[in-house]
Amino acid sequence: MNPIPPAWKTKPDILIVDDTPANLQVLSGLLRDRGYKVRPAPSGKLALQAARNVPPDLVLLDVKMPDMDGYEVCRQLKADLQLREIPVIFISAMSETLDKIQAFGAGGVDYVTKPFQIEEVEARVRTHLTLHWLQQKQEAQNARLEELVHARTRQLAESNARLAVLDQAKSDFLRLISHELRTPLSGVLGLAELAFRECGDQPTANKLRGMFEQSRQRIITLLEDAMLLTEIELTGAAGLEACPLSTVLQVSLDQAAALADARGVRLPPPLPALPLVQGRKKLLSRALQSLLETAIKFSHQGRALQLNASADDDTVRLTLEATGRSIPPQLMSVFFDVLAVRDSITPGGDLGLAPAVAERVVASFGGSLTVENLDPPGIRLGINLKTAGAEPS
Repeated sequence: MNPIPPAWKTKPDILIVDDTPANLQVLSGLLRDRGYKVRPAPSGKLALQAARNVPPDLVLLDVKMPDMDGYEVCRQLKADLQLREIPVIFISAMSETLDKIQAFGAGGVDYVTKPFQIEEVEARVRTHLTLHWLQQKQEAQNARLEELVHARTRQLAESNARLAVLDQAKSDFLRLISHELRTPLSGVLGLAELAFRECGDQPTANKLRGMFEQSRQRIITLLEDAMLLTEIELTGAAGLEACPLSTVLQVSLDQAAALADARGVRLPPPLPALPLVQGRKKLLSRALQSLLETAIKFSHQGRALQLNASADDDTVRLTLEATGRSIPPQLMSVFFDVLAVRDSITPGGDLGLAPAVAERVVASFGGSLTVENLDPPGIRLGINLKTAGAEPS
């Protein structure tokens, strides 16, 4: 019966080294009958030459041989980078413990004492061939995994390079808006002011003046938001301080009052006795104002915004709710991205950079923002801020 496992696919090639012809003939015949490919070698030198010409899968090696004993043959096999992984089984009449220790020290994987039983020899051959095959398979898998890791690393490096280019382009774009457009826009807006003055108190001019003021304010807000985003992108929010959240929130409510009045939306009352949070007062006030104005744009006329707060040792959470409009599902995941919400999805027009400004500011303080739709239609903004002295996450 052929004992070769199907996974091996081909007959294992065994190199048998023994200076006694009779031993070579008997052992070679017995292993051939069991399905192995056998190559006999009557000396150590011939065995090394045969192994270098065609590396075998396993070596059966006698110890006592003239000119070059089995220990030296094994040492030379293990010194060869192409042959060092081939398993070597010693077969010898010497049965002393020191002989076996020397065999293992030379690099052998097993030791069979003469006279041997073919069943024992075949069992040990089969075991070490299987181990060797499994080792080769594992090494091949490791090599494939390493190739995959290298390929994935290259892909990630290329993706990071593309992202860096896009990020730089975004920063350049914001810098262009905030710096390069300010001067020419000042001239355009100034000329428009002079033109309206020349028109006097004409009804048509008054109507157009209102449209002009609304557009002028949107342009100024966009420029200021772009400049703030650029500053945060380039320098972060260094110099954090303990901010009185109740005071900062009151400032933000006051700043958002004009838009709320224009849209007929009632602002929530102030929240007293809020803890200190880490941040910078001016930036935090700007972020909260942006979120209030965003909520106002999602609110129906005549409705009131709802503002609540909760706190633990590390975090203060504000929830701001507006009733009226919901965010389209396809925009939920990019709501806080720069220029992601380009369309007018609220009665108050497009959101501009307000959500992105708020998210960047709060994130630079170690906090986070969330947004979700409500039923009946509306939105809930979650503002998570670190209390002053809290450990960074």
